[in-house]
Amino acid sequence: MKNTLIEAAPIAVSEVELKDLQDRLARTRWPEKEPVSGWVQGAPLAKVQALCEYWRDRYNWHRCEMMLNGWNPQRTVIDGCGIHFFHVPSPEPNALPVIMTHGWPGSVIEFHKVIAPLTDPRSQGGDPADAIHLVLPSLPGYGFSEKPNEPGWSLLKIADAWIELMQRLGYGERWAAQGGDWGAQVSAAIGSRQPDGCIGIHLNGIAWKPSEAEIASADTHERQLIERLQRYNNDLSGYNKVQSTRPQTIGYALADSPAGQAAWIYEKFHDWTDNEGDPESIFSMDEMLDNIMIYWITNTGASSARRYWENDRDPSHDLPVKVPFAFSRFPKDIGGSSQRWAKRRFHQIVRWSETSKGGHFAAFEQPALFVEEVRAGLRAVQQKTL
Repeated sequence: MKNTLIEAAPIAVSEVELKDLQDRLARTRWPEKEPVSGWVQGAPLAKVQALCEYWRDRYNWHRCEMMLNGWNPQRTVIDGCGIHFFHVPSPEPNALPVIMTHGWPGSVIEFHKVIAPLTDPRSQGGDPADAIHLVLPSLPGYGFSEKPNEPGWSLLKIADAWIELMQRLGYGERWAAQGGDWGAQVSAAIGSRQPDGCIGIHLNGIAWKPSEAEIASADTHERQLIERLQRYNNDLSGYNKVQSTRPQTIGYALADSPAGQAAWIYEKFHDWTDNEGDPESIFSMDEMLDNIMIYWITNTGASSARRYWENDRDPSHDLPVKVPFAFSRFPKDIGGSSQRWAKRRFHQIVRWSETSKGGHFAAFEQPALFVEEVRAGLRAVQQKTL
């Protein structure tokens, strides 16, 4: 008999674990200073040292833990894997249920500024018709979800788990999916399944490469997207190659060194965001460390990296998506697709938006703009299905 139990799963990190973290940070053996200026060889020594000093001496995990436990943390087992998620129902009874998925190196922390306006727009001076019941799962091997003990957790398998989760929560009749990064690919996989009740998807990131013919016929805007993709491939994708080929090896460093785990993620906050030269121009130290802590305290450096290894062996990321699809592109995101290219995979594009600012971590960087985009995208999806 299948276990469909959903149970409360509050987060509680012990003082022993927190003291161990402080001790490890105090004993960090640092490399020499980079012989170049800026970030061209990676995160600069002085910047990482400042982040880790703040982490060791001033950061307060209990503040973050209290915030997370305020989002109704729950757990259920699907296909043998414990899935941790936050379930934040709207006070509006007719709200649309939406499952929203993070990516790497993000976490549910990315959504901390958008939960209230999305679930309770009335209290924020918005239209209650835009309200959603929000479900925020952690991917298998990420955050407080369990780590799969065997390969095979493809995009479609995760999508099927999310479909099952929405059914267990009683949302199976009418719901939508949203995501960026891996969350975008999982949401697209949900769309390719066309499950009962799923009225459509909204994405804020597409990992989609143009064909040779599309490159040859690219317009000015598309050529800019191609240049960004080339820069990513040439300068910014080293982490991808490592994690998609040797996730276990990089996992030893990430599991043993909090400074190493911090630098591995901190660099992405610089490279992938719409910032003014440093990630601190858009994120506070606490915000960055809240996200880094999710990886550290759960020891998910290796298990989260395996998602890349799985993806390289996964044929499902090109399957056609026929449910209504809305898209918001944030200009400093890595890579990206034009609407013309996207039509090859997404057959019902109901809204396509190019925003004025923001990057890869859209909800984290530009929460107000992200909320506007999600609302507009879901409105377009719902109008299509009326």
